[in-house]
Amino acid sequence: MKDLYQILGLPRTATADEIKRAYRRLASQHHPDRGGDTARFQELQQAYEVLGDPQRRAQYDRPQPHMQENWGAAGGFQDIFDVFRRGGNWGDFINQQRQTQRRGHVRLELWIGLDDVARGGRRTVTIGTSTGVNAVDIEIPLAVDDGDHVQYAGLAPGGQDLVVTYRVTAHTVWTRSGLDLTMTKTLPVWDLILGSELKITDIHGAELTARVPAMTQPGTRLRLRDRGLRTAQGKTGDVFVQIQASLPDTVAPEILAAIQQYRQ
Repeated sequence: MKDLYQILGLPRTATADEIKRAYRRLASQHHPDRGGDTARFQELQQAYEVLGDPQRRAQYDRPQPHMQENWGAAGGFQDIFDVFRRGGNWGDFINQQRQTQRRGHVRLELWIGLDDVARGGRRTVTIGTSTGVNAVDIEIPLAVDDGDHVQYAGLAPGGQDLVVTYRVTAHTVWTRSGLDLTMTKTLPVWDLILGSELKITDIHGAELTARVPAMTQPGTRLRLRDRGLRTAQGKTGDVFVQIQASLPDTVAPEILAAIQQYRQ
């Protein structure tokens, strides 16, 4: 099982600044938008969620009785990340694992869309048994990530726990990074030169306006704060709009002449 410090390439004595610098460097190197491996990027994010928070880091560093047996009980490395992401601590993790061991559990995989991640809500899932099929309703956690394991106590047949592994399909508009969402917009080159306003609809269905400053360079990312994904605890991500430029099919002769004169 990988150590969180090893994931970031750091000793346990690393300072908060060293942890932040290591995360930023590795996240930039492995970011999917730059051709990096998504699984490696998510692993870095998860490690930083724990080690970048002083309270969670202290809980992680504090030795716990029976930690080894509980770590491997039902999902291990991913399960502890899921507990921490929901604001829990080692005690919550250990209790969750002990309850799972005591009751037993049933696992299933559920595919959802990014819209489901943004709004949460209830979903009916079916569980096959020797006597037929059971249908149960579960609550989709806000901002659940691809690969997260979520445990629902006592929902499986016989009072067992239901452990759902969430898989999130790619969105046609948005690219996700943690709670942040990025979309790409292509604008006429004149809008980048002169400046303009850009209308978009966020993942929650709200209409937003982003100002495109004059002389905006292609590749610029505009930021709309707190319009990304939201957790049940009130933490929010941002929306980023990646700007691309399109050239017109035709350009008036006088404009071409002015450009030619400017080049001289």
